[in-house]
Amino acid sequence: MKKIGLLLLLCLIALAAVLLVRTLRFTSRQVQVEPGAEVVVDKETAAGRLAQALRFQTVSYADAKQFRGDEFAAFHKFLEASFPRVHAALAKEVVGDYSLLYTWKGSEDGLGPIVLMSHQDVVPVEPGTEGNWTQPPFGGSIQDGFIWGRGALDDKVGVMGLLEAVELLLAQGVQPRRTVYLAFGHDEEVGGRNGATRIASLLQSRGVRPEYILDEGSAVTEGILPGVGSPVALIGVAEKGFVSLELTVEGEGGHSSSPPTHTAIGILSAAIGRLEENQMPASSRGVIGRTFEYVGPEMPFAKRMVFANLWLFRPLVERQLAAAPSTNAAMRTTTAATMILGGVKENVLPARASAVVNFRILPGDTIQSVIDHTIRAINDGRVKVSRYGETANEPSAVAGTDSAGYLLLERSVRESFQGALVAPSQVIGATDSRHYAALSNSIYRFAPFIVNAEDLKRIHGTDERISVENYAQCVRFYYRLIANSAR
Repeated sequence: MKKIGLLLLLCLIALAAVLLVRTLRFTSRQVQVEPGAEVVVDKETAAGRLAQALRFQTVSYADAKQFRGDEFAAFHKFLEASFPRVHAALAKEVVGDYSLLYTWKGSEDGLGPIVLMSHQDVVPVEPGTEGNWTQPPFGGSIQDGFIWGRGALDDKVGVMGLLEAVELLLAQGVQPRRTVYLAFGHDEEVGGRNGATRIASLLQSRGVRPEYILDEGSAVTEGILPGVGSPVALIGVAEKGFVSLELTVEGEGGHSSSPPTHTAIGILSAAIGRLEENQMPASSRGVIGRTFEYVGPEMPFAKRMVFANLWLFRPLVERQLAAAPSTNAAMRTTTAATMILGGVKENVLPARASAVVNFRILPGDTIQSVIDHTIRAINDGRVKVSRYGETANEPSAVAGTDSAGYLLLERSVRESFQGALVAPSQVIGATDSRHYAALSNSIYRFAPFIVNAEDLKRIHGTDERISVENYAQCVRFYYRLIANSAR
């Protein structure tokens, strides 16, 4: 027994030594930069222009008949009046009727261009909630240090921030060596088929091969990643795919007084339950694993030890990540039943019941693997599984963190947001950048403003707003990024 005890003790000592050594070697991956030269932004004037931009109701509706082209046309005229240098020095093209493509010609044709993206359209305000807003959703007001209105975070802030930065660079006589494209779609919120798709096709037809592409996506987060005290700038190196499946059950109709053992609705409900109980497998080895490679070394010692030794602690980490919706979504293809239809009267058995289940697809999974999983999980031949709707896309490729584009983004973030950590991440929603996949392997998704958990609720929600200072930081970042990239 003494020998066994001694052997166990030696094993524990060896394990502790391995854990300690790996933790000590798990060192910071944050790039060190000199403080960026001060970028002077007239905050109040820039805020006033963004506030004005938010008054244009450039809304994308599911029903195309509600589209208001006059609002987009008026917004374009406003941009021309607000940014005279941009419109004098850059070539502007209108694509797909309302999308905008600006070309800032570089002095050296041999350098790969960059494409900086945003979108003009916004989501509707949910009918009946207008009175819940502190400031009118399309009032474009500045109150209490904030710019209020639909689009303040998603994503007129990107359109206006980019144009402010270019206007400022032009005022200082800057001439880029590499060409800079500004691409502003007009229907991102409904799939981007008439905007981003056409801009990307136009650039591809011209043989444009960007050094990198930057769209909206992740942001500089505060208090969102547990165990990290510093702000974390999450640069999206990938985004999830999207597909919706319809589950249909055909049953016998009739009177509810003599029902079968399992009605169409009962069979359908059981199928949805099995899908929710049998989720697609989770993994912390993908993009989220790369996030923790960058963030883990900045954590307190105990947590740093955990992430330095995932060979041992991975099951524990994955259980904890799966417990929260936000982190669970980052490591698996998610399953969400979103629509259900069946029955016309309380005493009538429906002859047909159907439901729609939406999946956001993790890189590594595919639309077909989602369909196969759904059929296996339901395991009931009475439930027909088919694709629903016109919109579906595979997950994006995963961009590298050693490319020139990522390194420029990393440097520009560290110069602009003092003390912020930078880490690659996965965008769980969809952006217009997916339409540009054929143009470049270096596609990134990052919105250069600070958000906390409360701010995230405002995106597509009530009281969307951005602080005046936060918006000025957005302009400064774009200024530095373009200056750093276009040399």
